[in-house]
Amino acid sequence: MKLPHSMVVLERDWLSSNNIVFLEGQSATLVDSGYVGHAAQTVDRVANALQGRRLARLINTHSHTDHIGGNAALKAAFGCEIAIPAGLERMVGEWDVDALLLTMAGQRADRFQYDALIRPGSEFDMGGMVWQALPAPGHDMEALMYYCAEQGILISGDALWQDGFGIVFGDLMGRDDTLAATRATLEAIGRLNVNIVVPGHGAPFADAEVHSALERAFRRLVGFETDNNRMVRNTIRSCFIFNLLDMQRLHCDALAGYLTSIPFFNAINRRAFGLSEAAFAEWLLADLLKTRSIVVRDGWLAPAGR
Repeated sequence: MKLPHSMVVLERDWLSSNNIVFLEGQSATLVDSGYVGHAAQTVDRVANALQGRRLARLINTHSHTDHIGGNAALKAAFGCEIAIPAGLERMVGEWDVDALLLTMAGQRADRFQYDALIRPGSEFDMGGMVWQALPAPGHDMEALMYYCAEQGILISGDALWQDGFGIVFGDLMGRDDTLAATRATLEAIGRLNVNIVVPGHGAPFADAEVHSALERAFRRLVGFETDNNRMVRNTIRSCFIFNLLDMQRLHCDALAGYLTSIPFFNAINRRAFGLSEAAFAEWLLADLLKTRSIVVRDGWLAPAGR
């Protein structure tokens, strides 16, 4: 697998999304900016990739905090313009902390102002290549993917990873169309001539791996379609681990109080389980240990592998 010389992928660890740098003569474009907790690291890594070029544009695939969290820091460091998918203008412009999953889900991001909108179906240049913005609803209903037909390269954001796709919130966010939208997005990817996928998380993958990734994604989706509880459990687990990565650790005795303090977890418990605060915390702890998502040391919860 060989990406064009003008395209540099900065693969990141969780919490941050990958950053994709397009070299364009004396300037450059960046796709996605990572999480706010890694913002200083993102600025340093992007500056190193630029090698003296001017960062002219920052383009986002969608609105989640691990993809927009570094926007403000990059704007301050490089003075770049910021382009977001059309449909996000209200929540970003008004800084709607619930729609952006900040206060509601216990996540963080620094406020920024956007300069331009990218509309589905539009075409633009990055790195000397023509890219088309394709709708990718599901994980984020306003998300976009960026596709270069000439090179067969897809920047998929969180619509497709090598081992699945981003969280599908289903009716937990007050919508009942996210699973159908996820299926439509995966089917749209399957119709493209894709040689290389650059996902929002994980290493780029190519050729036969693209077909295998789609097969795994569809199997995962069918599991959610046939068992709503499986999707709910996955959403709780994934969102909690995301927050735990940000906090780094949480004492076991504080788990119930922490879950109660986050509106998103409270809402899921009321809607899907109806457990007491203590019972909900006990259930989540058992699930996290069963799936080996966490480790417990001296009474502290920490993400597995940390």
